[in-house]
Amino acid sequence: MVPRARAVDEAWRAIGAGVESLSGPDGGPLTRTVKLLLLPLVIRPTLRPELAADVLSLTDAARLRELLTEAAGTLRATSAWFALMKRARRRSRVVAGNPQDRYFPVCFELAATHGAPTPDTEVIADRRVAELAELDGGRTVDALKVYLRDNAHRIRLARSIDRHWRDRDVSVSDPATSVAAAVRVLTGCGDRRTRRDATAELAKMADAGDGANVGAAMWSDRSNLWGAEDFPASLRLSDRAVPARPEIGTGSSTASLPAPLDRTLHDRLFIVLRGSRRESLPPVPELAATEAGRCCAPLGLLDETLRVALVVGGRLAVGLDPLGGNATPLADTSAHHAVNGRFRREASVLRARRMTTGPDTEGGTLAELAEELRTVWIAYMRRLWVRLHGRDTHSEPLTDGTELWDLLDGVARSIVMDHRAKVRQALRALTASETADA
Repeated sequence: MVPRARAVDEAWRAIGAGVESLSGPDGGPLTRTVKLLLLPLVIRPTLRPELAADVLSLTDAARLRELLTEAAGTLRATSAWFALMKRARRRSRVVAGNPQDRYFPVCFELAATHGAPTPDTEVIADRRVAELAELDGGRTVDALKVYLRDNAHRIRLARSIDRHWRDRDVSVSDPATSVAAAVRVLTGCGDRRTRRDATAELAKMADAGDGANVGAAMWSDRSNLWGAEDFPASLRLSDRAVPARPEIGTGSSTASLPAPLDRTLHDRLFIVLRGSRRESLPPVPELAATEAGRCCAPLGLLDETLRVALVVGGRLAVGLDPLGGNATPLADTSAHHAVNGRFRREASVLRARRMTTGPDTEGGTLAELAEELRTVWIAYMRRLWVRLHGRDTHSEPLTDGTELWDLLDGVARSIVMDHRAKVRQALRALTASETADA
């Protein structure tokens, strides 16, 4: 058996010279080269499921190397096109976006259709750089920074936030009724045979304003909002007891973003403008004006169907139990059984469970990763909120039970995949350390 990552690395190095702009300092492929080029465009595991596993048989590893060898000419041409596109980018003074994210797939397309670039193809690179920049239409993080540096714009946005924050409806009906409605949705959407029922329950929740009601309850610091005193009312969407009036902000970093309901207007739009569908967003001035109202709305969302989806997701989150052993009525719906089952079947989670419940527990990074699973509801809610906020900025309501389940299950899958990657990295580090000691 051969780890797929090792097979890719060996095949890449065998290509030799000509792929330097797609390689790291050690000669191996860049992470984005694997993610944006090799996996989706060369290996294509969706069409070749036998190559989708992290560990391949010797036969499948040989097939993977064969695919990369066959694509060597196109990959060399892709590398040359990327160098050409970066020069065109500098000439055009384009600074927005990561060049690898933006140009790798385009360069592979150009390599497949035109072959290696020639002196006469610089005009093609200039045109493609201009086309990609035009698609942004000024909808970039840099454009947001410039807009928010203008004092007149900041004053106007601050007044808008003040007005929306002052005009909030903070009256709350019994939030337990809203959470009970979420249980009915989860009971339906976790089973494909009853998702039509979930759709009907979603509509009832939206009509009743259950999302806005739970959002207002968070402003009043309600205890036991989710049916268990162990969980804060905000489910850590805010690190404050009661979310405060949002600020405008001036800068953001993905490494230090606060909890979703504590983010500045800049933080919120920073994430949206780094996404892949910027061309469908309104211009930055309109986007900022709308966000001034959104950041003061219940749950930080304007669309009630999306607020309802967050409430349903919150009720799912409080019943997540990847490590097992915590039998609770909070997890007694078909959706909980499906998502918890996904977690518990995952090899990295099984290892984490052994580390924290077995007689011989391990310490260090692996134990820390196991502990993350005990509070997995925090990561779940924050990822879910980001996805719903993205839908809100693109004016995409959520009214279908099947679509809701795809979203809820997709968030769980993303957490599983990230946890799997962290465990692998920790095991590699542990193995390297043991080897060095030996």
